[in-house]
Amino acid sequence: MSCWAVIPLKARCFGKTRLSGMLDEAARAGLVQTMFDTVLSALSEAHEIDHIAVVSNEPERVPSGVLALPDPGQGLNPALSSAAEMLRDHGARSLLVIHADLPLVQGSEIDHFVRAGRHQDMALAADRHGTGTNALFVMDRLDFPFRFGTNSLSRHLAEARLRRITPALPALNGLAIDIDTPADLACLWPAAAAPFAPTRWSPTPCTTSL
Repeated sequence: MSCWAVIPLKARCFGKTRLSGMLDEAARAGLVQTMFDTVLSALSEAHEIDHIAVVSNEPERVPSGVLALPDPGQGLNPALSSAAEMLRDHGARSLLVIHADLPLVQGSEIDHFVRAGRHQDMALAADRHGTGTNALFVMDRLDFPFRFGTNSLSRHLAEARLRRITPALPALNGLAIDIDTPADLACLWPAAAAPFAPTRWSPTPCTTSL
């Protein structure tokens, strides 16, 4: 069964603007690229992922061997629904949506997440606050309505209940810890006032209790 992973990637001009008080434009671009590369590497290492796609209106940022899918420009959820439809034509039978800003994610966690989802037809990875959705896996339900955005976890759970699905909710730090705000950055990178240095990231202060 072909499992595709899809990463939505924002345009450069919209990348991590909430960090502008801590990082200049060049540092933010470096942070975004490093996290994107980390997610791509983890997906490449995962045994349960057969193919990788990226949804973006900047296809030049998508590396060789990864399928670039267009972003229609109508928002994240319509872009993902469009991607799911196109990937079905590429033979996808299950789909992992994963965000590009997960600096600690590992291939083994992705495998765990996908396997958990296969047991229950769906899996959701909450952020460390327990309100957002950092990853979503669906089995044979590529028409599932995506509800990413504010309080997306409860909205995804509500959509699952309507379809009589009980999603797996594995607690995996690499899928829970994303970087959106200065608090997120300071949590993983205590030396946030220094020049950008991703090697200083540490998972210790930001474990999840989910």
